[in-house]
Parts: sequence; C-alpha cells; structure tokens
Amino acid sequence: RTKIRTTATTNEELANELVNALIQNGVKQDFIPNGFKPIINSNTKINTLKIDNETIKIDLSKEYLDTNKNVEEKTLEALVYTLTSIENIKYVILYIDGNILTELPLNKIKLPTTLSREIGINKKYNLNSTKDITNTTTYFISEFNDKYYYTPITTFSNDDREKIEIIIDTLDSTTNDKSLMSFLNSTTNLLSYEIIEDTMQVNFDENIFTNLEEYHILEEVLYTISLSIYDNYHVKEVIFMVNNEKITKTVAKSLE
Repeated sequence: RTKIRTTATTNEELANELVNALIQNGVKQDFIPNGFKPIINSNTKINTLKIDNETIKIDLSKEYLDTNKNVEEKTLEALVYTLTSIENIKYVILYIDGNILTELPLNKIKLPTTLSREIGINKKYNLNSTKDITNTTTYFISEFNDKYYYTPITTFSNDDREKIEIIIDTLDSTTNDKSLMSFLNSTTNLLSYEIIEDTMQVNFDENIFTNLEEYHILEEVLYTISLSIYDNYHVKEVIFMVNNEKITKTVAKSLE
C-alpha cells in the first residue's frame, strides 16, 4: 500500500494536486492514489476548482474530451473516485470550459449533473435481467512492480442480497481475472453484521485468522473488506469481530 504524498494544506489544494496527478506526463504523477494511473489527456488544464460543502466543482479545458472511446468512461471514473477519496467529499460536478458535462460524447452515455461513486469503476456485469439491477464495489489487490495496490471493481448484477454479503462472497471466491487477488481465506464465513450509527460491526468465524494462535488478521484482508464497506455504506468505522469477540477496527480516514 502506498501513501499519497502531498504538500497541500487545504482540500482545494489537495484536489488540484490529485487531478494534476491524473494528467498524463504531468508533474504530479507521484501524488496519485492507490490503484490509479495517469489517464487524462496531457494537454488538459484545470480552469477552476471549488469546494462547496461535500461537492467539488471542477472546470477542465476541452482537451479533457480529446480521448478515445475505450478509455472515455474509465477516465471519468478515475476522476470521480480520486476526488471523492478526499475527506468529506462525496460528489463531483464536472464542467468543460464552463458547461456541465451531461454526456460522454464518444460513447453517448448520459450523465447525472452531480457525479458520485455510484457511477462505479472498472465495471463488470453479471446480469440476468435489465430490472432490479444493483451495483456493488469490491476492492481487490493487484501487484505492479512488486508493490500491492487496492483496486476497486464495481459489479452490476441482479443480486438482491445485502451488499456486505456480496462483498465477502466475492472476496472469498475465485476470480477469473488473474491480475486481481484476495487474501481472504475461502473458508471464511460471515456470521452476522450490524450497523450502529456510523459504525458497521462484522462478525466472522475463526477462518478469517491467518494464525489461530495469535488471533491475527492480515492487513490486506482488513483493508479489502474495509475499503469495500466504506464504498458501499455510509459508515466511518468498521469493527471486526470473531465469534462475537472484538478483534480490531479500522477507521475510514486512516485508509485514504
């Protein structure tokens, strides 16, 4: 897991640095969050960037749209996920030279005025029907240059179960994508879960332990589960329990 290196003292400064990190051949590439690579056209400029409560309003130059059809949607996903990684930021309004972007022109995809992580990222589809579609984002581990990165994958499906159940089933199942890894033991069972105010308690059996004698849960397991929960639930803390005994907890702010 890498840290975001930044000299910013305000969220607006941080947002500017992060967007510049997403610009190809930009001077801020080392600031980029986990799992992302520079993807925005190298000639793109930030015209303005302002924060209004939980929303970032960003105006980019028209060069942002100078891309190809295969990466057009991925570029938007990366921008939204990067900006909403900033503490207390939930929404993004994207302008292109003063006009709100309401459609991805190459793919003809209509966009809501206000963007959030609901748009998904690195999308996969497992649909049997066009009705009752849900989306669940699960974090996996990918490896690049001998370093681990936490990579979000949004799956659209007709699965009507609670999202935490889908997350755990996804992490302890074999994925067809060999570039994605999960260190969660495939025999791990989620026994129960509960949300109390802004905290989620997840209760597992002992198979979640790496070492039964030391009651140790791998950091990679804690983080893939926690990041997945924070993306799908409005909670600030996750408490990990095993057979109803509290083992540890994570806090959303510390994972960014």
